[in-house]
Amino acid sequence: MAEAAGVRLADPDVEARLARLDGLLEGLESAPGPTTRSATEAVALLTEVYGEALARVMDHADGPLAENLAGDELLGHLLVLHDIHPEPAERRAARAVERLRPAVQERGGDVEWAGVEGQVARVRLTSGGGCGSGSGCGGGGSGSEVTDAVRAAVLAVAPELTAVEPLPSTPAPAFVPLTTLTHRDAR
Repeated sequence: MAEAAGVRLADPDVEARLARLDGLLEGLESAPGPTTRSATEAVALLTEVYGEALARVMDHADGPLAENLAGDELLGHLLVLHDIHPEPAERRAARAVERLRPAVQERGGDVEWAGVEGQVARVRLTSGGGCGSGSGCGGGGSGSEVTDAVRAAVLAVAPELTAVEPLPSTPAPAFVPLTTLTHRDAR
């Protein structure tokens, strides 16, 4: 099961192992008895020790190294899990929204980061007409799907936040050509 020295797992392999771990832990939690309690305690203690080791690595990391470590998807999630991520939750959440923005725009909508109020992330969502450029009609996804995707992405990188709430979007002012206001028909 151990990988050769210097060989790293590809992201899909990491995701597969995490999914398998989730399944094993779910099965373990549902099994009664003292062996189950001992096994879940062992997992919790191991996680705590590994978290402490990661925190010590971060203590020794200078600014650029800390940024590189935090920028790695797997390490970033571990840093969040252990509450030692060097970036504030608001910055992580804003970056998650920006990463989603092109996909939302492909569906004819838009999403913009609006900040944090207390522990609640705020975003501006604009739903598209469903037939926006390149999105086609009829399959663009509903506004609630976009809201759910934004919520999941933000809370995955910033679980310190308690919620993600969309702000009402302000429609763009209608364009009225100046000539229609200044020229009257002289009939």
